[in-house]
Amino acid sequence: MLVFVDESGDPGMKLSSGSSRLFVVGLVVFDDRDEAQRCDDAISELRCQLYLPEAYEFHYSHNSKRIREKFLDAASSFSFKAHIFALDKKLVTGSGFQYKDSLYKWTANTVFQNAKNYLKDATVVLDKCGDRTFRDELAAYLRKRINKKGGPTHIKKVKLEASDRNNLLQLADYVVGVSSGVFQGNQFARDMDRRYLRSHVMSRRRWPK
Repeated sequence: MLVFVDESGDPGMKLSSGSSRLFVVGLVVFDDRDEAQRCDDAISELRCQLYLPEAYEFHYSHNSKRIREKFLDAASSFSFKAHIFALDKKLVTGSGFQYKDSLYKWTANTVFQNAKNYLKDATVVLDKCGDRTFRDELAAYLRKRINKKGGPTHIKKVKLEASDRNNLLQLADYVVGVSSGVFQGNQFARDMDRRYLRSHVMSRRRWPK
């Protein structure tokens, strides 16, 4: 089992100075490694079809509507599950939310808690972009919080990989990008979700409501 993790928005609380209102973390879960590889291959093939460089990174917020639709069309035919959780920072209170690292960990833990009944001996892949020390701390934190002593092993291993070299991290970016748009009422995102992602989504929650 493979789990790819990405986020949309930022964990900062300075909403009046440019921080995003929503911080969204999403998981893309493949039960079967062969299916994950087939999806990976299809995304690589899409680059060829679009005459894009081999090292081109698909990124939802940067791509045109045409590329967004072609990417989702290519990836959505494969079997994967998605779990998404959005924190509305405008509505939260509590001192812990004032610290970026704590807010990030809390949000990531929440989406994994929502998904953990679907996870067994999973290899979790995080984008290694950003502070390496924090990413290592996050990996240890998730294993400790999700794997309870004496219980099943939901997370077997956590890996850090570069998103520009990992097609399925790019898929996770698309899942959270579309979901963030859905939460914000964006019509294009709603259309893309209805056509390509809704059947894959096992949980998508916003808190506080």
